[in-house]
Amino acid sequence: MPSAYIIASVDVTDPQQYEQYKIFSTQAMQAHGAEVCIRGGQVQVLEGDWNPGRTVVLKFNSVEEAKTFYNSPEYTLARNAREGAATMRMVLVEGV
Repeated sequence: MPSAYIIASVDVTDPQQYEQYKIFSTQAMQAHGAEVCIRGGQVQVLEGDWNPGRTVVLKFNSVEEAKTFYNSPEYTLARNAREGAATMRMVLVEGV
């Protein structure tokens, strides 16, 4: 079964409120076995005009585990806390 990755590009508009999201999302990641590959960190564009903002990459054992995380009560709490604090672009990608 291939692994799965949730990849997010975040534009934080309210850093103080976003801190609450980070607390809740960390709890959700821990509860659902997410491996944090990237969470913030410096971004250097190598090609094109992409400006991804804050980048997050989470690894899961399967697509189903990633979906379970995303739809969980724990992550729903985090998403609600993030409302109005950031613009989120997120995809689920099947690995190899």
